[in-house]
Amino acid sequence: MRARYLTIKDYILDQIEIGVWRASDKVSSENELAQKFSVSRMTARKAVDTLCSEGTLVRSQGLGTFVADRRPVSSLLEIHNIADEVVGRGHDYTCRVIKLEEILTDKSAANLLEMSEKQNVYHSILVHLEDNIPVQYEDRLVNPKHAPDYIHQDFLAQTPNAYLSIVAPLTEADHIVEALVPSKTILSELDSDQPCLKITRRTWSRRGIASIAYLYHPGDRYRLGGHLQF
Repeated sequence: MRARYLTIKDYILDQIEIGVWRASDKVSSENELAQKFSVSRMTARKAVDTLCSEGTLVRSQGLGTFVADRRPVSSLLEIHNIADEVVGRGHDYTCRVIKLEEILTDKSAANLLEMSEKQNVYHSILVHLEDNIPVQYEDRLVNPKHAPDYIHQDFLAQTPNAYLSIVAPLTEADHIVEALVPSKTILSELDSDQPCLKITRRTWSRRGIASIAYLYHPGDRYRLGGHLQF
């Protein structure tokens, strides 16, 4: 039988994710939560304590419990939707969906997603185009726990990044950037013979690691840049 405090925890997370409670908003008191779910105050407190220890909530002595401000921060790279980037440059965006499937995690994917081996995950491969020229090959794994309907989406109409930002809002991310010559399959899809910039991006929602994406960009068509102010 599932612990009752986990039901309260999920309720609080849901209220945050759908925007009922936003950063710095005060959440329901332990007494209110206990009454709502017909449990003891101790059970409600355990749910709140767990979320406080995870950094989702923060207590303020004498004032109550509030949603923590956990806006994502990226030191040099910002998380952009490739479609918005292309349109922002005044160009036409299109994409090709190569794969959209359910697979089992191998050891590497399981470690990166903090899952067990041989669990179901969603796998998508897309090629993003700018004025009909391929500019990004996206190979992505998604934990179904965070985006259960991912495999049913029409990614010709909405990018995976845009969809995930709705159903599993980003709380943090890490990046690895490297220059390499990818496989012949990837080069063929990119219609290129050039070395690529590869970005490995792992993203978290409030419930854990939601996705890992491997993004390949032909070196002669893509640059990374940023502006730092001190």
